[in-house]
Amino acid sequence: MGIRILLVDDQLNQRKSLAIFLRLDGHHVLEAADGCEALEVLEAHDGAVDVALVDVMMPRMNGLDLARQLAFRFPAVPVVLASAYHLSARQVAQTSRQVVGFAPKPYDPEELSLFLVEKAAPLVVDAAN
Repeated sequence: MGIRILLVDDQLNQRKSLAIFLRLDGHHVLEAADGCEALEVLEAHDGAVDVALVDVMMPRMNGLDLARQLAFRFPAVPVVLASAYHLSARQVAQTSRQVVGFAPKPYDPEELSLFLVEKAAPLVVDAAN
């Protein structure tokens, strides 16, 4: 079963190649280049995503600030933070109650796809009932 993923990353080539893989894997993917654009995309789609994969280091609004905004504006959207830099479990947990995981870069696309489904699944199953 495919899920709806908001993919937020300022690295265009990385975002596009991951989006292609996730689509081929059966997921619906919305893309944004930074936190500000991610909020616009979510507004345009009424927050209808199952999980957001959010890069931590981005211009305009970074991933940590975006996670905090999502908690306020779209509290039903779980967030998986992503970074090539190490974040402690404490840093991840203190960001927002919506942060459900951390994905270190570089990604293994197959593992990441399964991880995103796992993180979205409880909410998707609850919504279906």
